[in-house]
Amino acid sequence: MNERLRSGGFPGNCAEPKDAVCIHTDKIYDSCKDKDCIEDARVYFTAAGQEIIDRAVNVKCRKSEIIWVFTDVEPVPFNRGYFTVDLKFFFKITLDAFTGVGKPCKVEGLATFDKKVILFGSEGSAKVFESRYRYDSFDEQLWQKTNMPKAVVEVVDPLCLAAKVVDINDKLCCMCEDLDFSRVPQCVCNVFEDSLVMGGEKKRVFVSIGLFSIVKIERSVQLLIPAYDFCVPQKECVASSEDSPCDLFEKIEFPFDEFFPPAKDDCSDCPPNSHHHTCCG
Repeated sequence: MNERLRSGGFPGNCAEPKDAVCIHTDKIYDSCKDKDCIEDARVYFTAAGQEIIDRAVNVKCRKSEIIWVFTDVEPVPFNRGYFTVDLKFFFKITLDAFTGVGKPCKVEGLATFDKKVILFGSEGSAKVFESRYRYDSFDEQLWQKTNMPKAVVEVVDPLCLAAKVVDINDKLCCMCEDLDFSRVPQCVCNVFEDSLVMGGEKKRVFVSIGLFSIVKIERSVQLLIPAYDFCVPQKECVASSEDSPCDLFEKIEFPFDEFFPPAKDDCSDCPPNSHHHTCCG
């Protein structure tokens, strides 16, 4: 696609755009990327999980996953066109709890992280009304809303850097604020098998997380763009094959990288975005 655009047209087709069309889309007005190291975030457990933690002598972080990011956009006073984006990240933390000699117990809990950024989102005072069609029902008229920009957050599952179990009498336990479970969305609570609990615990777990995120502010706009042609698929659909399992196995390439992992020097010689089997990733 990029080669077609740079050349000013599509190969084998018109070099000039056929028409100019108006589209309704979301335009990014401002964005930022960040790399946060979250130290000593408290992990909250269910009653069964907390009982295991109370008996644990050590914990090891197996993985951390992003569950949900709550966003709230508010205008910055006396700075027109700028908005604060308040973010609250919810993480699912999976731990191995060692309670003695033997196999560790798997425990899952919830950790959170609050963040605020300021981005430019321009100004708009128009009120937006729209309808939403549903099959076999009346059109739903959506009530007016102000022309506020919207925040979009892109985040990958964070890196779990460290984990530690701390006695309730340790001074570290007094440094963190308790989480208000009434403000935790129900969709986050549903990730866990039982209700999260707080209070009466003998030990607490704190984790350190490495987080990469991109925050964007977008507005719905109308743009005039050149149109070359309709996007007609060029590839034929491949039907399911009735070949025997052994015939399908014969078509799979031998996994050399599984037997001979590429060395560091092999990776450095690969061009960017290379997909050769000798290249890392």
